[in-house]
Amino acid sequence: MTEVSDENDAAARPLLEALSAGEWGEAEYEAVGALFGMSGDEVPRADSGEPMHPLNVDILGVLARHPAMAQEFLRFNGFLLKRGELPLRLRELVVLRVAHTRRSAFFWGEHYRVATSGGVPEADIGRLARGNSEFDGIDRLVLEATDEMLAEGRLRPVTWKRLVEELGTHQAMELIFVFGTYAMLATACDTWALSPPPGNAQLPDEG
Repeated sequence: MTEVSDENDAAARPLLEALSAGEWGEAEYEAVGALFGMSGDEVPRADSGEPMHPLNVDILGVLARHPAMAQEFLRFNGFLLKRGELPLRLRELVVLRVAHTRRSAFFWGEHYRVATSGGVPEADIGRLARGNSEFDGIDRLVLEATDEMLAEGRLRPVTWKRLVEELGTHQAMELIFVFGTYAMLATACDTWALSPPPGNAQLPDEG
């Protein structure tokens, strides 16, 4: 019985753990600061108890295990999240569709919270998990484009042209990079077996 319990405990633990409070140093804070457009000195300390301290977001502590890479990646990710031109609603439809299709419980839970905090109605997220038939207009186009990239690894020329016509070149380009960024993150986090924090929304069943 003990051996089975030990195996289950090991299976439940991430393969790459987030940094503990005592493992954060200057390089790690600088990496996280790149996401928020601030210096490492401005990032709340990991043991401060402040709302934005990095222990509150598991993925930051995991990525910061490679602080040089994390700093460069989080600077780019911060652009997509905070300084890009693609509207939050469309960006989060892309991310949530990737999470649902790839069965990434971690990113479904994280971005359910981001989407609803940004004004996306919970009812719309519920519809997203049922497919595309309940959407129209630009929402439907963005979801169909995301499905196309998931299935084929690229957009067809006609789909790209429609996106440019509806969104403009900048937003259409960002949509592809949002897709690629979160497909990559889903691969990483699911490889490392990261679990959604308690209280996060549960990944709906397929279909």
